[in-house]
Amino acid sequence: MLKKHFLLLSLLKTVGLLIFLCVLLLVKHLRDVLTNIMPPGPFPLPLIGNVLNIGFSDPLGSFQRIAERYGDVSTLYLGNKPCILLTGYESFKEAFVEQADVFTDRPYFPIVGKLSKGKGLIFSSGHMWRQQRRFALATLKYFGVGKKTLENSILQECRFLCDSIQTERGLPFNPQHLVTGAVANIICGLVFGHRFEYDDHKFHLMQEYLDDIFQLPISNWGRLYNHFPTLMSMLPGKHQTAFASMSELQPFLQEEIRKHKEERDPSNPRDYIDCYLDEIEKCKDSEAEFTEENLIYCVVDLFGAGTETTSNTLRWALLFMVKYPEVQEKVQSEIDQVIGQTRQPLMDDRTNLPYTYAVIHEIQRFANIITFTPPRMANKDTTVGGRLISKGVMVLPLLKSILQDKNEYSTPYEFNPAHFLDENGKFLKKDSFIPFSIGKRMCPGEQLARMELFLFFTSLMQCFTFQPLEGQTLSLKGTIGVSSGPGPFQIHAVPRKCRF
Repeated sequence: MLKKHFLLLSLLKTVGLLIFLCVLLLVKHLRDVLTNIMPPGPFPLPLIGNVLNIGFSDPLGSFQRIAERYGDVSTLYLGNKPCILLTGYESFKEAFVEQADVFTDRPYFPIVGKLSKGKGLIFSSGHMWRQQRRFALATLKYFGVGKKTLENSILQECRFLCDSIQTERGLPFNPQHLVTGAVANIICGLVFGHRFEYDDHKFHLMQEYLDDIFQLPISNWGRLYNHFPTLMSMLPGKHQTAFASMSELQPFLQEEIRKHKEERDPSNPRDYIDCYLDEIEKCKDSEAEFTEENLIYCVVDLFGAGTETTSNTLRWALLFMVKYPEVQEKVQSEIDQVIGQTRQPLMDDRTNLPYTYAVIHEIQRFANIITFTPPRMANKDTTVGGRLISKGVMVLPLLKSILQDKNEYSTPYEFNPAHFLDENGKFLKKDSFIPFSIGKRMCPGEQLARMELFLFFTSLMQCFTFQPLEGQTLSLKGTIGVSSGPGPFQIHAVPRKCRF
């Protein structure tokens, strides 16, 4: 009896101690949250923060709702760490243009450390990032980005793509493999100095590996790894698939680098790898980290920024044209009148194709493939929209709200090319249309992407009419990833009368 009494007393003491510790933790949490001068936001719970507000089924929709309720500069807690949710064009401009040097750094994430060690072009920071970006922009310009020489290469790839679609003979097919291959080949030409056939096994594997890698950071698996890296490193899941894909991709790129080292002529560089190898030999700045290891991560980022986003946009374009046949018909009519069927489109045709150009912009706006630009971090205390953003706090820039701004677009939740046309049917440029973001960390491949989107889309519309399968209802639900594409779909490509 005495023993039972003693055990009960010990249990009560333990429970009392646990209750006391929980109350202490709650009081400390309340004090920390209430005394922290942060922008407004939903109240965070101890340890898990706002995970219940965000959820797992529709995190992007949750972010949008939080922004609508609390304003363009609001606070979220990811676990016990605060971050700033930034929305609205004026907030973007104030932060990333007017205070560009304050917001160039990236915060650290375990998933990024695992995939790229914080190197490369997308997730690096500081002096190394500035030198790598400067070099990448200069090299892309040297090899024709924004110039006629690259336009000719894209037009050649347009022919290869149209010829491959032609072999489908109007039967049902999934355009993903061909479209991704065509866009990837433009980057291959710039980086490797050569293209691949669409059915090349190594080329196909490389695309699969890149897809695994770039879907991970924003997925639920990536979020779990960031919160529990030690635990998740021991558990199976899609994060392990992405890590394995990075391991498989590296030997492929190392082989390309080895061939370049054997064959290159330093006086006549052929591509990005040749130029980078030359920079490794010449650069005396060790902190710029021009190394073969960093070259691999830069190449991965160039493919991610230059293939994934553009190919996903073109797949959305085909899906929208099937979904909205009246728009497709109007685009084709304009192309027939201005270009005809006996020559390929040229970049100079843009001014004479206002409706087609407006449709391309509306595809980018409505598809909104980069809902978030990669996170930033303030390198000193500052304010945006009158709200304090403390040094070292992560900033999540949400593009979706800008591309669906009710003050800019009359029907923001509908596909409507008239958003980019004035009352006379001329193309209407909008300063707030920033699908590539703005400031010093805007997408380095913007010029390349604009060329590809115009030339590929116009060529496809010139050569084919895209139609749904009989009885099919196509979904407009996107996949979750760094770049959001449509789910797999099949369509018919009915040939038109191209003769070039």
